[in-house]
Amino acid sequence: MSKVLLVHAKGGPPLGHVLSRTAARAQVHLLALSALPPSVADSASRLCASVVTPSDAQRGDLVSLIVSRAEAVGADAVLTFSEYAVVAVAEACEALGLAGAGGAAALARDKRLMRRTWREHGLPQPEFRPVATETELHAAAGSLPFPLLLKAAWSAGSTAHQIILSPHEVSAAWARSRAVMAESAQLGYAELHVAEANADFVVEQIVTGTASAWFDEPGWGDYVSVEGVVADGAFHPVCLSGRMPTVEPFTERAGITPALLSQDAQDRIVDLARRAVDALGLRDCGTHTEIKLGADGSMWLIETAARFGGAMTVPQIEEVFGLDLIGMLVDHLVGRPVQWPGQALTPAQARGAAGSLVVLAVDGRGEAWQDRRVWDFPAVSAAVPLSRGSALSVVAESSLADGSVVPVYEPAAGANTMAALCLLSAADPRTVLRDFETLVDALPRVLPAAQPEEASV
Repeated sequence: MSKVLLVHAKGGPPLGHVLSRTAARAQVHLLALSALPPSVADSASRLCASVVTPSDAQRGDLVSLIVSRAEAVGADAVLTFSEYAVVAVAEACEALGLAGAGGAAALARDKRLMRRTWREHGLPQPEFRPVATETELHAAAGSLPFPLLLKAAWSAGSTAHQIILSPHEVSAAWARSRAVMAESAQLGYAELHVAEANADFVVEQIVTGTASAWFDEPGWGDYVSVEGVVADGAFHPVCLSGRMPTVEPFTERAGITPALLSQDAQDRIVDLARRAVDALGLRDCGTHTEIKLGADGSMWLIETAARFGGAMTVPQIEEVFGLDLIGMLVDHLVGRPVQWPGQALTPAQARGAAGSLVVLAVDGRGEAWQDRRVWDFPAVSAAVPLSRGSALSVVAESSLADGSVVPVYEPAAGANTMAALCLLSAADPRTVLRDFETLVDALPRVLPAAQPEEASV
């Protein structure tokens, strides 16, 4: 039986989903760079041939750690689904002579290199400047039109994003973004391999998106993601995911599979995603490409990752299209033949729809809840009226325990202030969107109020 070294860190699809699909295709050896979620600990010991948690001293040279562990277990493939470990695993695969994202993996991780590469290929994207100091940010702000978006070059989950409306806001934005990156690192949401990655930033022009030119009904966000895979250097699009509008500054609230787009619109979006992925030169990995949609058919690349989409994107695809992307990638990496989709799958080929909602303490208009609430999924499940046939569940390993106070939403912290992740299955994408709108509006009403002593925390 083939052996796989799975490198676990925070982020990516739920570990429980990843483990079960990987273990169905190979013997799994788990290298845990982050603590295992309590809800997954028992299944990990059952599904894995070994589970190793390295000491802090062993993490000093992460690539060497991965290489030595892979050699010790005789791994036929090494993979990760975490943004924060992508580069280290790619470099380890190169050293081991195994299939992986390849030497260009950093281009799909460092937003400065990514944007520079796309500029060299003439691909549409916002105007940008790499910045490493407050002085450089002031200089960049003098050469780009306001408003601007400051983002960390190695971040994920919309953390450390700051909108800058005028030159007077530059210094405060710089200080806050640096502080958020330090806070994220303490929580384990930080690049694990590249030294001083928290000091690297990019500032870019905020382009004006519009969903109305692409979707036939209101409620959709003005960007989509193209889910895909690169196998032997060839890009294979799988499907498109739609979004609800982001919460200021640009925190994602919900992803919905599939995106309810016309065939022509989908074809044009996939073509841009293909050119974006091809420009980065990836070799063997999942891909997740986000694209901003504008008026008159205009589009701008937001980013591409050398891994599958996070949250519940992968389980949603499996539910809607019947594709086990985790298992398929494992098969490919160990040398088994895989039949990837010939072209991106469409809503017409879907069996219903599915979406994942990040629970944040903001209402449908993006305004903060008026008081503190306690997360209680049974209360939500019992009180929120969903469409006939819709089914709502909570992703335990990505959610606070029932009875926990919902964090105050902090715009610069992005998804770090989420309370829970919910999964909804419904008859079609339109129903998922409407049910999510109902859910977002109902949450501050149906969740129990926090006690004064809890709300002060």
